[in-house]
Amino acid sequence: MAEVESRMRDRIDTAARFDEADAIRLNRMFRGQDTLEMLTSVLKDGLAGEIAVVSSFGAESAVLLHLVAQVDPALPVIFLDTEKHFPETIAYRDELVARLGLTNLVIVTPDAEEVGARDDNGLRWSWDPDGCCEIRKVRPLARALVNYDASITGRKAFQASTRQQLPRFEIDASDAQGRLKVNPLIDWTAEDIEAYFAEHDLPRHPLVAEGFPSIGCSPCTSKVKPGEDPRSGRWAGWDKTECGIHSTSSPVSIRKPPEDYDPVV
Repeated sequence: MAEVESRMRDRIDTAARFDEADAIRLNRMFRGQDTLEMLTSVLKDGLAGEIAVVSSFGAESAVLLHLVAQVDPALPVIFLDTEKHFPETIAYRDELVARLGLTNLVIVTPDAEEVGARDDNGLRWSWDPDGCCEIRKVRPLARALVNYDASITGRKAFQASTRQQLPRFEIDASDAQGRLKVNPLIDWTAEDIEAYFAEHDLPRHPLVAEGFPSIGCSPCTSKVKPGEDPRSGRWAGWDKTECGIHSTSSPVSIRKPPEDYDPVV
C-alpha cells in the first residue's frame, strides 16, 4: 500500500492529476473497507491531493457530512447556491453546518452577468432546464473546483438507475486534467442511510416529511409517490435525470427561448 500511496502523491504534482489506472488502484485498495476507514485514509494520507466535498444539503446529505466531520471538519464543503433553492434548504444547510461543526463552508453562486444575459427573468428552468442547470450549477462548480485535485459526492446507487454502476473512485469526466471523484456512499442502501440517521440522531431536511425524498431547486422538484424512484420528482415531465455536474458528456448548449414563449412572471 505504501508504494501505491507514494504514487498517488506523486501524481497530483503532474499536469494530469489522476487517470483511469489510478481510480482502479484506489477501488482495489479500498475494496470491502468500511466507509469511515476509507475516508480517513484518503483524507489523512493525502491520497487524493487537495479535495473538497460537494454537497446539496439535501435529503440525505447529513450522512456524508457527518462522516466527513469526524475525519476533518475543516475540509471545504462546497454548496451551489443556485438562487432557486427552497428556503428550507438554506435553513437546513446552516443547521447542519452548526450541528456538525463544519468550519469551511464555501458558497458558490452563478455569474451575475451570465444570469442577467441568459436568464434575466429567472424562468429559463421552465423551457430549458438543461441550460438553467448549466448556468446555475455546472459552470459555477467547474470554476469552484479548478484548484482541487478531487471532489467527494454523496451519490448512492439506489437513487437512480443511472447511478447503479458507479464505483467508489472515478475520473471526473468534466475535467481534462484528471480530477478524481470519490463516491463514499455509492454502495449504501436506503436502509443503511436510515439506520445511520437514527444511530447518530441526525436532523432531517424538513421537506422529506412532506414527500420530497430528493431535493433540488424549488421550480424543478416535486413530490414523489410511495414506491417511485426517489429522484422521479426531479425535473418531472422532462427527459432529464441529472443536473449536469455529474455528466459524462460535454456541457450542454444553452438554447434560445422558443418564438412563442410567453412566460408568466
